[in-house]
Parts: sequence; C-alpha cells; structure tokens
Amino acid sequence: MTSRVFRLHSTLELPLEDVYEYFEDPDLPVEMEDIDITRRNNTLIISAVAADESMSKYTPTAQLKASITENRVYEEEPEDRPGGPGGGGGGGGPQWGTLEEEEEEIESELVEYACFKGDRETVLQNTALQYPMFEVLCGIAEIAEKGTLTAVVAVDGELHATRIVDGEDRPASVNVVEEPKEDEGANGVNWRDNKFIS
Repeated sequence: MTSRVFRLHSTLELPLEDVYEYFEDPDLPVEMEDIDITRRNNTLIISAVAADESMSKYTPTAQLKASITENRVYEEEPEDRPGGPGGGGGGGGPQWGTLEEEEEEIESELVEYACFKGDRETVLQNTALQYPMFEVLCGIAEIAEKGTLTAVVAVDGELHATRIVDGEDRPASVNVVEEPKEDEGANGVNWRDNKFIS
C-alpha cells in the first residue's frame, strides 16, 4: 500500500545555512536516491531524486518549497543592553545622544532564513515520492527552532497525525468533524411561529 499526505500546514522558519547543513549528509528514505536543491531568487526548491530507475525522468517528483527572507539577528537582545529597560541608563530625563550611541554598538548581522510556510500545495508539491519527501520535511521540522508542522497522513491504510512544534514532537490525534452545511441558517429561530412574540 502507498502512503499519502492528506493535510499539511507548516509555519517552519530556520536559518538557510542550517538547511544546507542538514542536506550535507541526510538520512533519506529508501525511495529517494538523492535530493536536488535549487535557489531561484528568494525561493528555495528541494526536489526528490527517485531511487526507482523505472520512474520516468520526466515524472515530476515531490518537492519542498520555501521562501527566503533576511532577518536581523542581534548578538544580545536590545533590552539587555545598558540604558534599556532594566539597565543602568542613569537618572534624570532622557539622554537621547547616549541612547543612539548605544544602539549603534549592538552587534548584529543579516541572516537568511528558509520559511516553509503554508498548506500542502504551497510547501509540499507533486505526488510522486510525496510521502518520502514529507518524511524529509519532518526531519527539517525537528531541527527548526521556530514554527509548527501539522499533518494528517495515511500509512498502510491507517490515518496518523503529526505535530512538531519548535523542533519537538508533540502528541497529535486525528479528529473527524462534520463540515458545516450551506443551509445551516434554516435551523435558526423562526420568528413567525415564535410563541414569545405576539
């Protein structure tokens, strides 16, 4: 039986450098021989390379898609510096000149982040090798310090829920709920036959 991904939602964010490092020596599912990483402007595309040689080279295999953003990372948190909240900024009124100098002294750098954000069609694309690529995404989620990955998958005909929050596996369950119907409004108050209104 084949495994499938039915629902997926991701808000994962991690430094781009960590993603490249993860794929230097990845533990890939047996269905995948390798992965291809392509960067197009501010988009990162990680594509599965099938181990099955009978699969046509023209078959689009599953791929992960992330947007790349730049975030400024500070050596120390701005509120921890002298003169900030809780720091020794001196008494009296505001010292504008001093505050500006202190802000300039904080060490910071621009770091590129890979953001795997959205639902299945946005983050995990194409059906060939979709489940093995989902397993790769779970591996990325486990090294991400920020963000959540939730999914409902079928493995050998059984539904399973996955939830990884800030790099940690969390308990998850599958709930079956009834979709709201279009005519839900028909069950509202019928003002014409209401005995409390004369």
